[in-house]
Amino acid sequence: MKLTHYGHACVLMELPGDGGVIRLLFDPGAYSREFEDQVGIDAVLLTHAHPDHVDAERLGTLLAANPQAELVLNAHTRTALAGLLDIAPSRTRIVGPEDTFVLRGVSVEVVGGDHACIHAALPTVPNNGYIIDGSLLHPGDALDVAPGPVEVLLLPVGGPWMKIGEAIDYLRTTAPRLAVPIHQAGLALVHQKMHYGLLRDLAPEGTEITVLEHGVPQDVRDAAVSSSHNEGDRR
Repeated sequence: MKLTHYGHACVLMELPGDGGVIRLLFDPGAYSREFEDQVGIDAVLLTHAHPDHVDAERLGTLLAANPQAELVLNAHTRTALAGLLDIAPSRTRIVGPEDTFVLRGVSVEVVGGDHACIHAALPTVPNNGYIIDGSLLHPGDALDVAPGPVEVLLLPVGGPWMKIGEAIDYLRTTAPRLAVPIHQAGLALVHQKMHYGLLRDLAPEGTEITVLEHGVPQDVRDAAVSSSHNEGDRR
């Protein structure tokens, strides 16, 4: 399994599938960069409709360059994109919590339900989390507990809907082999580094925290990355 972080919640996952490597791109949003240059994408998975998770204009560019790619999203996000993005129904897969499907031999399980609460005065939106191949979880903007163990957790570390203590508790509850911090673009660099340090200090035994260097593919299947390769350590 290889992961490439394009900033914030946007992550490219590459893993073996039917006929070769399958490439799945999560949440290409407004705070992310350089994802639109990718080709050979099999599916783009959107967790919810907020612009930091889906930039309609650049998503359109990406899909035009990847005519074989499916767009996987919930009904609310599809409605929100209407008028901004013209996608053929044959390329669109509408899914919600408890749905499961297979992409080129790779299983996808949809979990979650709603975006975490920002404030009671604001409406919430539906949020899909995705478990890929039974091993990796991208939770979107929620900290819903996975129905079973996961090997790799893409862990949100900052946002108006959360505090770092909640991320630490979620990490301890999920207890993956590897946690990769995401959803960090709204934090100042000093706070990113502080949050990463707290996660490392308070992670459960057996969990490694790895901060991926922007745009650099990293094999995370067989072994945790040495801290000398972590973007946060180099900074």
